[in-house]
Amino acid sequence: MTAESVRGERGAIVDDRLDRARGNGAQGPGAAGAALTQSPAWRALEDHFAAVKGLTLHALFEADPDRGTALAAEGAGLYLDYSKNRVTRETLGLLCELARACGLEARRDAMFRGEPINITEDRPVLHVALRAPHGVKIPVDGRDVVGPVHEVLRQMAAFADKVRCGTWTGYTGKRIRTVINIGIGGSYLGPDMACEALRPFADPTIAVRFVANIDGEALRDATADLDPAETLFIVCSKTFTTEETMTNARSARAWCVAGLGSEAAVASHFVAVSTNAAEVARFGIDAAHMFVFWDWVGGRYSVGSAVGLSLMIAIGPTQFREMLAGFRDMDEHFQTAPLARNLPVLLGLLAVWYNNFFGMETQAILPYAHGLARLPAYLEQLQMESNGKHVDLAGRPVSYQTGAIVWGEPGVDAQHSFYQLLHQGTKIIPCDLIGFCRSRAGLAHHHDLLVANLLAQAEALAFGRGAAELAAEGVPAAQIPYRTCEGNRPTTIILAQALTPRVLGALIALYEHSVFTQGVVWGIDSFDQWGVELGKVLARRIAFEIGSGAAGSAHDSSTRALIGRYLAHRA
Repeated sequence: MTAESVRGERGAIVDDRLDRARGNGAQGPGAAGAALTQSPAWRALEDHFAAVKGLTLHALFEADPDRGTALAAEGAGLYLDYSKNRVTRETLGLLCELARACGLEARRDAMFRGEPINITEDRPVLHVALRAPHGVKIPVDGRDVVGPVHEVLRQMAAFADKVRCGTWTGYTGKRIRTVINIGIGGSYLGPDMACEALRPFADPTIAVRFVANIDGEALRDATADLDPAETLFIVCSKTFTTEETMTNARSARAWCVAGLGSEAAVASHFVAVSTNAAEVARFGIDAAHMFVFWDWVGGRYSVGSAVGLSLMIAIGPTQFREMLAGFRDMDEHFQTAPLARNLPVLLGLLAVWYNNFFGMETQAILPYAHGLARLPAYLEQLQMESNGKHVDLAGRPVSYQTGAIVWGEPGVDAQHSFYQLLHQGTKIIPCDLIGFCRSRAGLAHHHDLLVANLLAQAEALAFGRGAAELAAEGVPAAQIPYRTCEGNRPTTIILAQALTPRVLGALIALYEHSVFTQGVVWGIDSFDQWGVELGKVLARRIAFEIGSGAAGSAHDSSTRALIGRYLAHRA
């Protein structure tokens, strides 16, 4: 077969997958025809951007007395104020037209129907099935997937109840006091973030810890103060071959066996979240204690699956189902709300506006909630692993920026570190500020001050403080240039009543569907992650060479020298 025929065959396969993935024949930027940046909807936005890019938020608010309430939307228990963004009502209309032109609604519906919109792996994308209610049917290859999801949830709930009430005991008959989740990527970030966020709902008699890093200090520190007889490990690996996870799992197994004096102890102290029954059994885990999930769930979308078993043990099955209900609230909102009032769509389109028209390449996530300290790290993976892509759905290089660089820290803490750059730096960084109307701690005056800081920062970033205002306040003239804040820096505020399991589910789904919206506009596959493979391949090669005591000749001179230096000094 010639190279040309191979390319032709591949092109036919891709075209077929594109047709199925788009649903209803919707034509996105990956379709034959004009590229995204040559489309009428994109060019209309370029013309509009040229007309409005110099407008200030101060002028926009002066010109529109109702802006603060008109540019806001509500759904699934969340209130989205996007009025402090550098947009007009016309901007939002044009962005929605772009979304329609790219086939957002048809592609969204195709996802919820279970069509294979992950085209590079020819898979459906069905994290939405993890929270679908009883009675809904989503067929994949002729078989409903929702029924098996609920069966696994029942299995998880039965096991979680046993651990929580003490009927599941360790090898020596002691009650489980600590659960350690061993996983990496989505098998760790989601449950870790959610456990931290929902700590007030957790059983205080059971500690939940997480080990992801292959650095031995992570496992050592997680187990240093524990009794193996009271410790349960949950090993999360779809294939049960993930190198980092299984290295930690084998070391945890050795620690447990050494402490309890018998290989038989493994069955009482380890359970698995996996699909590889043979490897799970080889490890010593009873097949009845393997909780399955499916290849149509990406790791970064999997917290509502069996990957969330550690979270369910912490907060209990009832609160876990409340979280799933919050996911479902946002799913339904995303499916039914008009684009102009659709929270995930608005969030996603604002990201496109700043990334592709203003050239703002980063986004800050700033939760004004102690419990959401791990949310920025979770969203880093969700957004950058999903949309950090350089080719479109047809495998062609894109000519425009895709995923933004996402980062952040809890709000008030960060005010005393990097907010200086947000206010006066040369880079303009759109910010999402997330807050809650009610405190979970009961210290009302603390919470009033917390919310005051959130609102003040958004106002300061938007409107700044000019030289005339500083002079009127009596600031010495020599200091005025240093103290001026120009403002006009965009923020989006997300408010909810309180940080509950249901609200957390809605918040996660908000960002999931925002990421999806961006990916559809850019015409990329948001659900594969081939970019993580190369480093793993090279790491295996180098690990073998370190074990053999010499670097191979295939490496560059820098890598060979570094391997040599490590070998010489590792003792």
